[in-house]
Amino acid sequence: MSNDIAVVTGAGSGIGRAIALGFAARGARVVAADLDLAAAENTARENPELIRAAEVDVADRSRVDALRDEVNATVGAPNILVNAAGWDRTDQFLNATAEFAEKVVAINYLGPVHMCSAFLPAMVESGRGGKVVNIASDAGRVGSAGESIYAGAKGGVIALTKSLAREMARHQINVNCVCPGPTDTPLFQAQPEKLKEALIKAIPFRRLATPEEVAAPVLFFASDAAAFITGQVLSVSGGLTMAG
Repeated sequence: MSNDIAVVTGAGSGIGRAIALGFAARGARVVAADLDLAAAENTARENPELIRAAEVDVADRSRVDALRDEVNATVGAPNILVNAAGWDRTDQFLNATAEFAEKVVAINYLGPVHMCSAFLPAMVESGRGGKVVNIASDAGRVGSAGESIYAGAKGGVIALTKSLAREMARHQINVNCVCPGPTDTPLFQAQPEKLKEALIKAIPFRRLATPEEVAAPVLFFASDAAAFITGQVLSVSGGLTMAG
């Protein structure tokens, strides 16, 4: 991937960090973008020759546009975009406030919309094609009690992926989606202990995914090996969900 430039959001920790490091290990130049700049800088320190840290709030279109301008000026127009930034808090739907709902939708759904809107035009203009990989969730495929708004937002990401795949195919841009199940990330560790134990017991493998195990199919979708694959949704859940 030495000729590739990748932008990865949520790259300060968890799945996004594993994806950024995976790209760099394969020779790609990477912009590790995160709301927490210090966390993104920690990721960049793992491979400072190839990874550059950047700050972004994906829920804020003006800051996404600022990231695009910074990337284009300092690294070059990317041909790979991975939308891995996400956020949630488990609670019953009837307890959700309007502010909470708006935050969940702004980060998890509008975040990928803003990033694609900002970065896809240059991919199209370049004429060399590109790859977009969105990180959704199996909650968006089969639902998840206590995560109704999050599941709805991630379901939107799945539909966005399929629709963009149809529009971008004429420009040789592949758009695919990875849906993680329970994964050993800071977001999962922040969940209530009883919920974590129940989820692990429900997984046929009886363990969580590692961030690297979720990163692997992302790297595949972004590679030449997936040149004829677009609009697809891949579950990485250890068999917790087996939706067709």
